[in-house]
Amino acid sequence: MQRLMTIAKIFSDKNRLDIFALLLRDKELCVCEICDTLNLSQPLVSRHLKQMREANILTTTQKKQWVYYSIFTRLDPILQCWEKEISANFSSLPNLIVCKKK
Repeated sequence: MQRLMTIAKIFSDKNRLDIFALLLRDKELCVCEICDTLNLSQPLVSRHLKQMREANILTTTQKKQWVYYSIFTRLDPILQCWEKEISANFSSLPNLIVCKKK
């Protein structure tokens, strides 16, 4: 029951839901790509990513000076339900703005 409450809390915020959807669609993104695509500030995005990482939804990979975020490859059953619904709505997401700093 605790896991269900944690997931519900994470997805109760539209920005976190949008970040999750972007990562589902685009697989791996850096903070600046998420910020630019969703038109959100870097501190806000970083805070949301931290919350999602602490909830064991996201994982990170370090490539040189960049940190990339992605969704755990094996989603638990609760997240699989969210994944199915969100994937059906990818068309509502903005086009990815690729990081110019890389």
